[in-house]
Amino acid sequence: MTFRALVVRKDEDTTTAAVENLAMDQLPEGDVTVAVEYSTLNYKDGLCLGSGGGLVRNYPHVPGIDFAGTVESSDNPNFSAGDRVVLTGWRVGEVRWGGYAEKARVKGEWLVKLPENLSSRHAMAVGTAGLTAMLAINGLEAHHVCPGELPVLVTGASGGVGSVAVSLLAQLGFQVAAVTGRPETADYLRSLGATEIIAREELAETVKRPLESERFAGAIDAVGGSMLARLLGQIAYGGSVAAVGLAGGAGLPATVIPFLLRGVNLLGIDSVMQPLAAREAAWARLDSLLNRDQLETMITEATLEDLPTLGSNILKGQVQGRVVVTI
Repeated sequence: MTFRALVVRKDEDTTTAAVENLAMDQLPEGDVTVAVEYSTLNYKDGLCLGSGGGLVRNYPHVPGIDFAGTVESSDNPNFSAGDRVVLTGWRVGEVRWGGYAEKARVKGEWLVKLPENLSSRHAMAVGTAGLTAMLAINGLEAHHVCPGELPVLVTGASGGVGSVAVSLLAQLGFQVAAVTGRPETADYLRSLGATEIIAREELAETVKRPLESERFAGAIDAVGGSMLARLLGQIAYGGSVAAVGLAGGAGLPATVIPFLLRGVNLLGIDSVMQPLAAREAAWARLDSLLNRDQLETMITEATLEDLPTLGSNILKGQVQGRVVVTI
């Protein structure tokens, strides 16, 4: 028995990605085999489809850090054939074969059963990006960031994490300031609920003063680098910033002044190794909050054959919203 998969191969310094037919006995070890229905595209996937970005250890490799589908067979007591499941994180698609294939074999402890009313397709319209957005919002709320006069800032707003974050924050009653480097996405972001559009250039400069006017109640930042440093000085007293990405660099040319004089909190958000209870709670909340019709406006449809090009595009910041890959 064979299945289709997008396989990345490496020859010295050159990587190539193409759809191939693989045998079932080529799947990695695991106690649950899933018939994959949908996957999605994240920044990490773009890296794994190309140079590997230091994430991929062995070739040939099947990328795809997310997938949703139906359990085909299980040796894990928590899962049975026919269960609808979703997987995000756990280094799947990086150090282990992932979801860009018709079949996936993984450890059952990495799987979450899908909420009854959430389809596999919409689960992948959410994916790691949406799960990260939900975890970030949960973190802000746990640190007392509430809807009020000041908006919550979302950087990288037209990307995957940003799009879902803008939508969820708006659903929860927050004013949302959306940062984008692409002026043509302004109408899209407003349709998701953004009340203010901020040009990336406005926040891209390195910090000039350690404290500026208190402009935002909190922030979800997917950029890092000088933009994160700059916005820390614009967070209101007692506010928090949830750091979810580093599209603008891993450095942080900031001072400790916002933490000491305004009690600002910098929250690290990790979706890869989150424990099961936190994942289940986040997926349940996503199920209750998601506007399905609005989610559809974020989706770009794709196939396995489209992914090498889309992977290159996402690394250049040229992918808007969420890519749903039909397997």
